Amino acid sequence: MRTAIIAFACGVWLLQRQAQLPGIAMLAAMAGSAALLAIVAYRLPGADRQGARWQRCRRGAGLLSLIAAAGVAGFCWAALMAQVRLADRLEPRREGEDVTVVGVVASLPQPFDRGARFEFDIEQPGPGAGVPSRVLLSWYNGLAPEEFQEVVPLRAGERWRFTIRLRRPHGNANPHGFDYEAWLLERGLRATGYVRPPARAAGAGASAPGELPRQRLDAFVWRPAYIVERLREAIRERFWDALPDAPGAGVLIALAIGDQKAIEPEEWQVFARTGVSHLMSISGLHVTMVAGLFAALMAWLWRRSERLMLRLPARRAAAVAGFAAAFAYCLLAGFAVPAQRTLYMIGIVALSLWLSRSHAPSRVLAVALALVLLLDPWAVLSPGFWLSFGAVTVIFHVSTARPRANPELRSATLWFSQWLGMQWAITIGLVPLLLILFQQVSLSSPFANAIAIPLVSLVITPLALAGAVLPFDFLLHLSHWLLEWLMPLLAWLAALDASVWQQHAPAAWTLPLALLGLAWLLMPRGFPARAIGLVLLAPMLAVAPAVPDAGTFRMTVLDVGQGLAVLLRTRDHALLYDAGPSFSPAADSGNRVIVPFLRGEGVRRLDVLVVSHQDNDHAGGAASVLAALPTGQVRSSLAADHPLLAAATAWRLPCRAGDAWDWDGVRFEFLHPEGDVSGGPLQSNAPQGAAPPTPERANDRSCVLKVSSPHGAALLTGDIERRAEQALLERRADLRAAVLVVPHHGSGTSSLPQFIEAVAPASAVFTVGYRNRFGHPRADVMARYRAAGSDIVRTDALGAVRYDFGPAGIRMDAYRESSRRYWHGV
Repeated sequence: MRTAIIAFACGVWLLQRQAQLPGIAMLAAMAGSAALLAIVAYRLPGADRQGARWQRCRRGAGLLSLIAAAGVAGFCWAALMAQVRLADRLEPRREGEDVTVVGVVASLPQPFDRGARFEFDIEQPGPGAGVPSRVLLSWYNGLAPEEFQEVVPLRAGERWRFTIRLRRPHGNANPHGFDYEAWLLERGLRATGYVRPPARAAGAGASAPGELPRQRLDAFVWRPAYIVERLREAIRERFWDALPDAPGAGVLIALAIGDQKAIEPEEWQVFARTGVSHLMSISGLHVTMVAGLFAALMAWLWRRSERLMLRLPARRAAAVAGFAAAFAYCLLAGFAVPAQRTLYMIGIVALSLWLSRSHAPSRVLAVALALVLLLDPWAVLSPGFWLSFGAVTVIFHVSTARPRANPELRSATLWFSQWLGMQWAITIGLVPLLLILFQQVSLSSPFANAIAIPLVSLVITPLALAGAVLPFDFLLHLSHWLLEWLMPLLAWLAALDASVWQQHAPAAWTLPLALLGLAWLLMPRGFPARAIGLVLLAPMLAVAPAVPDAGTFRMTVLDVGQGLAVLLRTRDHALLYDAGPSFSPAADSGNRVIVPFLRGEGVRRLDVLVVSHQDNDHAGGAASVLAALPTGQVRSSLAADHPLLAAATAWRLPCRAGDAWDWDGVRFEFLHPEGDVSGGPLQSNAPQGAAPPTPERANDRSCVLKVSSPHGAALLTGDIERRAEQALLERRADLRAAVLVVPHHGSGTSSLPQFIEAVAPASAVFTVGYRNRFGHPRADVMARYRAAGSDIVRTDALGAVRYDFGPAGIRMDAYRESSRRYWHGV
C-alpha cells in the first residue's frame, strides 16, 4: 500500500509539471490502462505450483504493475480535478468590464494600508455570465482623486451587491520566484479584481432601476463555511480588543486561527532566519497538542463514571474527543496542508484505537498523504506540503533507526539528549528541500526550536486558545508577555552573521543523491560508512550554475510588473540596472523578486547597482537590494540628498555620459545624461535659478547604459523620452544594439522613428505590467518597432527574459515558455 501511495503522489506531481492538460480522450485511455495494470498487479502474484524463481519474477512484475497503475491513476485524478477547476474561469471578453454581481464575503477580510482584500463567492454573476464562482477582490479607499470611495467595514458571511472589474489570474513570472497564479489555482480563486467606485459604477449602467451598485443585502448567510469564517473573525476581533497596539498580537492571532497575514513582515523575517516559521502559525505540532489535551481530559472524565465505562471504553471515547478537537482546530486554521496532514494521521490513529488495531507509523503517514492529494492535488505546489511530510518522515526514520537508550542515563538527561538530537536531525534532514525551495537554511534552527517549540506549543498557544474562548483577558496578556520574552532571543539569533546558510539553487539531478545521502547519514551510530552520506550531499552544495565565459555576458530582464529590473552578468561581475517598483511599505520588487532571483542564481555580491532615475517603478526596490547584498557602487542620476543614497553604504557615483569600464572582455558605457545629474537641470549650460525639474525632465535624466561584447550589444534606456533621445542622436553616440530595453515602457512620449533607426534592434523588450493602467505599450509604438524589423518581447506575456551573448550568437529564453504550466494565462 505504501509503495502504491508514493507512486500515486508521483503521478499527481508529474501532472502539475505539465505545460498543458491532456484531453479527455487521452485521460480515458490512461484511466483504462491504469485499470488494466491494476488487474495485472492483482492477478500475477497469485499463481502457485511454480518454482521459486518464477514466483519471485511474478511478484516483481506484479509490484511494477501496481506502481505503474497507481502513478497513472494519480496523474489522471489530478488532471480530472484540474479540468473541472479550469472550467470555472473568467472569459476573456469579460476581462476589464464593469460587472454587477451578488455574492458573499467568503473569507476573513484582510485590511491593508489602502483598503481591504477578501475572497468573494459569486451567487448571481449578472447578465452575460462568463464570471467564475469565486474571486479575490480588493476594495480600495481611492483609486485616484476623482474616484475616491470609502471602504465600508466588511464581515465574513455578508451578502453584497458589488460592481466589480475583474481580470484573469496573473502574477510575475521569474526563476526562483513565487508562482502567484498557482497559489490562486489551489485556493480556487479564478479571477482577481476590485470594487468600483459608486459614481463610475453607476455610469456603467450595470444596475437595474432602483438598485445601488454597492449594497449590503444580508448581514449573514447561514452556511457552514461562512459560520466558521465568522467565528474566526470574532476571535480575531477579541484579540484586537484585548491587545490594542500590542506588537505580538498578530502572532497570537496566527496561532489561534491561522491568519498568517496578521504577522508583520519584519517578524516573518526573524522567524525565517531562525527556522521557527512553522511554529508561528497553526502547525501539525499544535494540532497534535490540542488533540492530546482533549483526549486526556475526556479519558479522565470518562473514567469518573462507572456507567459510561461499561457502555464504552475510555480509550475509545478519548480517541473520538481528540479527533473532534483536532478537526475543530483545523477548521479555525483554514485547513492548511500541515494541519490536514496531522488531522488525517490523528484520524487514522483514532480509528485504530476504536477498532483495537495498530498500524506502523509509515503506513499512517502514507494514508495521510493519499487523503491530502485526493482532496487537494495542488498541495504538491506548496512548500508547506514538502516540509511538513519531510519533517515527519525524518522523525520516523530517526526514531525507528535509533538504538535503545542507555538505561543508566537519568530520565531528564535522556529526554534532553533525545530532544536535541531530534532537532539536529530535522535541521539536517530538511536541508535539500530548503535549498531547493528557498536557497537558504537556518543554522540557528536547532537552538531556536529547542526553546521555542516547548514554549510556543505547550504554553503560549494553549493560553491564546483559552483566552480566545474564555472571557478572561489576563490569559491573552500572559500569552503575549511570554511571546515578548521569546522575541528578543529570536531576534538576537536572527541577527547573527552565521545564523543562515545561503547558496545558489541546486541542480535538480542532485536532489535524489542528497536525499539518499541524508538517509544514510542519519542512520544510527555504528552503521557502517555513514560518511558516504556526506559524499552524496556534496554535489548539491558544490555544483554551481554556469556563468558566462570571458568576452560574453548574460542579460536577464526580470518581470517586475510595471517597472524595470535587469541583471547583467559577466564571468566574474554582476550589475543590476534598476530595482523595480515598491508595492507597499513592507513589500517591493527588491525583496519579492530580485533578491530571491539573485540568491537562486548564486549572485552573492553586486559590483554595481544602477538606479536610472527617481521614479518608484525603477527605484522602489533598491533599498531592499542594498540591505540584502553587499554592493560595491551605486550609480544614479538621483539628487545627492535622496534618501536612497543617504542610506546607502556603497560608493555613490553619478552616471555621466562617457563613463566606461571593462569587465572580463565586456565593455560598459554610460551614454546619457550629460552635465549635472544630481537633480539639477538636464543641460550643463542651463541658466542659474532654473526651475526644479519636472517629472518629465526627471525621466530624461535616466541613465542610459550600453553593454558591448564581440558577440553583440544591449542598450538600457530607463524612461528617457523624446528630448533625451534627440540629444543622443545629436551627439552621434553609437546607439546600435541587438537588444533594446525600450524607453519608458513603450509610452507615446518615447521611441522616435530616428532613434529606432539608429539603434536598429533585433529584439525590442517592453517591460510592462499586465493590463497596466497607463496603456503601455502603445500600439503605434510597437508598430514602429515591427516596421524596423524588431521582434516584440513583452514581459507581461513572456515573464522574465534572458539573453545570452556568446559565440553561437544571441540566444533568448522566455521564462513563461521554458517553464510553462497548464494554469498560466488561463
